[in-house]
Amino acid sequence: MNAIDTLFHKNREWAQRRVREDPQFFARLVAQQRPAYLWIGCSDSRVPANEIVGLLPGEMFVHRNVANLVVHTDLNCLSVVQFALDVLRVRDVIVCGHYGCGGVRAALTGERLGLIENWLAHVKDVALEHRELIASVAGEEQRADRLCELNVLSQVASLSRTTVLRDAWARSQEVAVHGLVYRLSDGILRRVAPPVGGPAELQPALSTALERISKGSLP
Repeated sequence: MNAIDTLFHKNREWAQRRVREDPQFFARLVAQQRPAYLWIGCSDSRVPANEIVGLLPGEMFVHRNVANLVVHTDLNCLSVVQFALDVLRVRDVIVCGHYGCGGVRAALTGERLGLIENWLAHVKDVALEHRELIASVAGEEQRADRLCELNVLSQVASLSRTTVLRDAWARSQEVAVHGLVYRLSDGILRRVAPPVGGPAELQPALSTALERISKGSLP
């Protein structure tokens, strides 16, 4: 059995197991998509969005890219956000990074990776902006972890400043942006920034988060 055939085999096993556990599972899945959350995370295969928060298919709308970036010229990401807010009416948008992120580490160390370096330039900008805060941590791994946290914070700010979020808040739509980081070694999520529920809440949330990060005291 080759690699692709293995996937077909596992797919059938999974589908049969679902039906045994819940005969109406697929009928409900087909009927509607009503996710309560939008997750913007890293493409890393070790961070499966639904699984680490214990949600079933259909319960979370997901967008992933290398280093969990929200770039204002990325129409793919922005289209996902707009669909989530305008059509699905999600109320919580999560930006989730993870410790041990290869993209973040490459941006910090200057590792040559080819085309993707252009994408990771956004993370390098975060590292440059907070170079003193990063340099204050001893050890390359620890500095990379700090950049992971700071990158999440930067993407929370970037997302909160998009026209999609600003328009949603302007029409009094209830939606909050959350910044989280996931640790591979224990499977636990940690909050990087307080929730941002409107433009006026962004700067206080950023200030609180920077203070937590500088003290190494994420809740």
